[in-house]
Amino acid sequence: MKKVLVAFSILLSFAASAQTDKFAAAMQKNLDALEAAKTPADLQGVSASFERIAEAEKTQWLPYYYAALAQERIGFSDKDADKDKIGDKANQLLDKAEAIEKNAELYCLRNMAATIQMLVDPQSRWQTYGQQAQAALQSGMQLEPNNPRLYYLQGMSVFGTPEAFGGGKEKAKPIFQKAVDLYASFTPKPMYPNWGSKEAADMLAKCE
Repeated sequence: MKKVLVAFSILLSFAASAQTDKFAAAMQKNLDALEAAKTPADLQGVSASFERIAEAEKTQWLPYYYAALAQERIGFSDKDADKDKIGDKANQLLDKAEAIEKNAELYCLRNMAATIQMLVDPQSRWQTYGQQAQAALQSGMQLEPNNPRLYYLQGMSVFGTPEAFGGGKEKAKPIFQKAVDLYASFTPKPMYPNWGSKEAADMLAKCE
């Protein structure tokens, strides 16, 4: 009986390892596709693929995260995109990710989703979506105060705010500098978010 239990345990271990390898391979394939995407249609396809992985895995937050990130890249890059629809879809995906694990990376995307919806009409939507975007950054910083993406996104918000309202290049510069410094010492886990370093450096240069 003991030999049977040992053999069964070994089989389970092999099965778990195979499942992990399958997940990693699927994720890497889609991560490569995300980086190679050039059109809204490409991004939409990648988002759908990540969502299918997420629905199959059930316990992994990363595919939901990347499905939402692909949606948001459409929202920022496609002037004809329905920004409210994009923001709502991203938040639905993030809700599922957060049910698995609550972390600062998800709040980065919460900030971006709110920003996309605010951009529909900044003057009339600031009180709602602008506040949501800021609240997301604050929540993320409470969870992970040294996450460089949080400071990059905060810098973008300050950079885009008129000087009369406390924004502008001079106010954004030290925030971008902090982001750049944090990126320099940031070592992501395999498949974990690793975007924003070049963008933060580029924005810092614009503040000179």
